[in-house]
Amino acid sequence: MFPFRVLNQEAVQENLDMKSCLDIVERAYRLKDENKATLFPMVFHEFEPGVADMDIKSGHLAGANIFGLKLVSWFGENPTKNLPAIIGTVMVLDSRTGRPIGIMSGEAITLMRTGAAAGVGAKYFAREDSKVLLSVGSGHLGAYQLLATLMTLEKIEKVWVYNPRSTERAEIFCQSVKQKCMQLLQPYQTDRSYYEEMVRRINIPFEVVYDIEQAVAEADVINTATPSKQPLLKKEWITEGTHITCLGADMGGKQEIDEHIFANAKLFVDDITQAMNVGETEIPVKKGIVQADQLTEIGSVIRGLREGRTSPQDVTIFDSTGIALQDLLTAESILREAEKNGSGVVADI
Repeated sequence: MFPFRVLNQEAVQENLDMKSCLDIVERAYRLKDENKATLFPMVFHEFEPGVADMDIKSGHLAGANIFGLKLVSWFGENPTKNLPAIIGTVMVLDSRTGRPIGIMSGEAITLMRTGAAAGVGAKYFAREDSKVLLSVGSGHLGAYQLLATLMTLEKIEKVWVYNPRSTERAEIFCQSVKQKCMQLLQPYQTDRSYYEEMVRRINIPFEVVYDIEQAVAEADVINTATPSKQPLLKKEWITEGTHITCLGADMGGKQEIDEHIFANAKLFVDDITQAMNVGETEIPVKKGIVQADQLTEIGSVIRGLREGRTSPQDVTIFDSTGIALQDLLTAESILREAEKNGSGVVADI
């Protein structure tokens, strides 16, 4: 009675690319700011603190005639069992009728849209002449957020990678990340000029950071993507003009940067309520360092209604907690492509 398309991870990856995802994430932010999209309350459960958790993010995109949800889990010990740390499922439904449109693996969508958010944040808040990109964290998200940032900042000359738990993991990451980026660039091989330009951008030094204080002081752009519950960057290390995108905080108690950095920075978020409840912004708000009226949603900057960076000296923070609208709009795009080329399986309920 209700046919819908089912896509496994391979089919999702075949129909998704980073350049398109950058545009999709921007559109999701824009629709939200235009009041053509609504977020529903997030559901979160921790199976074992710091080891395994799950959350359900859901919403309605009236501007795209869809609603749905993403259920994603993180099991930190899975890689030792030859399983991915992140496992997710996305369901998309028609908001005019309620009928299911598709269900698909959510891991690739999560990695791609989260990485794309870092690129969008860099596009609107980092200095255009930024040369040094620092990645704090070297997990599965690493290649995605680095590639997205390199796609939007053409003058980056080197990438530094810091893993707060393991220098060895950072070294392994630096040895393999270019190969992963090349894999993500495969969809553009038919567009020779763009492909060659992106190969040029990733063919720069990727180096392990041993002195995080010095690296932070010299970095122009910093992406944090860890499960940390203690600040990894201190306020006194930050220099004028730095942009920071925080990707790791997505539940209460997580924290990657010193809350006092917020006091003298321009603050941007994907969703104010979610950022204050579970994002990097949570701790500064609870400690009275930040008030809600100091936060600007990125959608209003994209639409030109609010200012982003206004001087080369500004310190900017983008708290990217990850919203369901990104997942659903990305999934809807994948389903359209899959229907064109016959990917996946059509099921019925």
